[in-house]
Amino acid sequence: MPKKVVKQKVSAKKQEGASLFSENKRTFGIGGDLPGKRDLGRFVKWPKYVRLQRQKAVLMKRLKVPPAIAQFANTLDKSSATELFRIMDKYRPETREAKKDRLTVEAEAIAGGGAATKGPKPVVIKYGINHITALIETKKAKLVIIAHDVEPIEIVIFLPALCRKMGVPYCVVKSKARLGAVVHKKTATALAFTEIRKEDQAAFNKLKESIKTNFNDRFVEFNRRWGGGIMGAKTVHKVAMYEKQKAKELAARQG
Repeated sequence: MPKKVVKQKVSAKKQEGASLFSENKRTFGIGGDLPGKRDLGRFVKWPKYVRLQRQKAVLMKRLKVPPAIAQFANTLDKSSATELFRIMDKYRPETREAKKDRLTVEAEAIAGGGAATKGPKPVVIKYGINHITALIETKKAKLVIIAHDVEPIEIVIFLPALCRKMGVPYCVVKSKARLGAVVHKKTATALAFTEIRKEDQAAFNKLKESIKTNFNDRFVEFNRRWGGGIMGAKTVHKVAMYEKQKAKELAARQG
């Protein structure tokens, strides 16, 4: 005989809107359920160079930074930087391979009894801190681009003052690696334009005026503004509590 199906009475409470799924409580103690994945970055022993980078970044926020160093935190805005790098890409110097090929062709022409065909002098962007310093001092540089993250900072700390004295427009951009990519190097501390082709002259002049307004004309302002002095969240909270308590005690004395 078939078994009788016994219908269980559903309670009124369940009918009203209780969940269809039963609650399954988990315990995360020893021998219990495995916890979900979480960010373990705070528990990782990072390499020493990473720790030093982070400690330096924190110190640069906490300590008072002199204006001469703090001015390198004021970098060119994104739209102007994009336009600047677009122009710089047109003035990249030749690579090592291209130079080798050019010299090989010239050597073969001379060996064959002919004369080496030399074209006009290439118009390229200049790099190398000593070279750029000489270009600024002789007023041959039309625009100087300085990296914001040069280490040690003493290499470029004098450049803004020298550019202002010689009347050469300058700007600070992010970063030394990005400048290095323009001249086929790992990093570059500073670059400089000496010549500009006719087709780029209008865009270059417009960009140069904007840079001069934002950097050269604000040199005195930058040299009065200190950097750093930003405390952490816990310190800010403690100082606020201390000030609140101090105000309360003063009010109690006066009242």
